[in-house]
Amino acid sequence: MRKQLGMSLWSLIFGLALVGFVGIMGAKLLPAYLEYLAVKKILAAMEAAGDLKGTVRDIRYNFEKRNAIEDIKSVRGDDLEVTKDGAETVVTANWSVRVPMVANANACLDFLVVAGGSAAK
Repeated sequence: MRKQLGMSLWSLIFGLALVGFVGIMGAKLLPAYLEYLAVKKILAAMEAAGDLKGTVRDIRYNFEKRNAIEDIKSVRGDDLEVTKDGAETVVTANWSVRVPMVANANACLDFLVVAGGSAAK
């Protein structure tokens, strides 16, 4: 007689619960990472279009104009830090997001996007 192979009912329930828990946590964190990628895309597009060469007000206005399309809630034009690195302009977006996970447990995510200058490379 051959020994049976496969999963028991308890290991199947535990495995599905673990996959479900990881899936729900991933679904809660996904919007924060999508906003990060959108900010990164906006700043890269601004750098490619040469929009980082204007005044601080122009840079923030161009970010807001592009943000109207992307609809990013965490970062606004006023949140951008605009500095000079030699002759080049460096734009930095630095923000934190707190995502409620389970009961009183939160995930605190810190994001940093740098565009322009030698600091971005």
